[in-house]
Amino acid sequence: MTRFALTLEFDGTPFQGLQRQAHGPSVQQAVEEAAHAVTGEQVTLHSAGRTDTGVHALAMRSHFDVETGLPPFRMMEALNAHLRPAPIAVTHCEIVPDDWHARFSCIGRRYIYRIANRRSPLTLELNRAWQVPQELDHEAMHRAAQALVGSHDFTTFRSAHCQAQSPVKTLDRLDVERNGEHVLIHAAARSFLHHQVRSMVGCLALVGMGRWREEQVGEALEARERQALGLNAPPHGLYFVEAVYP
Repeated sequence: MTRFALTLEFDGTPFQGLQRQAHGPSVQQAVEEAAHAVTGEQVTLHSAGRTDTGVHALAMRSHFDVETGLPPFRMMEALNAHLRPAPIAVTHCEIVPDDWHARFSCIGRRYIYRIANRRSPLTLELNRAWQVPQELDHEAMHRAAQALVGSHDFTTFRSAHCQAQSPVKTLDRLDVERNGEHVLIHAAARSFLHHQVRSMVGCLALVGMGRWREEQVGEALEARERQALGLNAPPHGLYFVEAVYP
């Protein structure tokens, strides 16, 4: 048995998320079907993280096991040929040891959230950034974000459908910067709760709009209840950027 590790880039717009779903297309289903077409084998794709409907990935790490002895480059080329025209690309492929696991070996995950802070309608970035027409104070957003860094009970920023056993997570980084008309939020942690990044971004956006005081982000965290959440940012501005391994 050979374990192939893949790096996937995808536009999440047409999918019901990465994880296979009974009610619509998923990235996992598309890759598994492509692998079956290449190898003739039934495979199961395991990934470093899950993404919701409309969430994108620049470098999602995944793996599957097959009997075939195809070289990694040939596997990558064949998968990409069968994935077309779906907006999924295998950008890297390698053979890894049997004890390497895309999810369980991962020690860090990094996301970026992109806000297009402009009044004009989006064209090239439609479904690839959250448009906020009101001028955002990114410096206030960054200051407010620091209340969330560290180990906390993130119940306020947790989806009601989250399956994690504990709401306690350690957020290593939450930085906000402006690049022209874009406000970018960088988040890094070993793992995240369901909707955690989007919920944090939504509250930071309220600070940027002047609708929340900077201190309210920390107050919402301390409340430890979903009702204290101000806003859940839409999925299409969120990108899975990196999975970190030892």
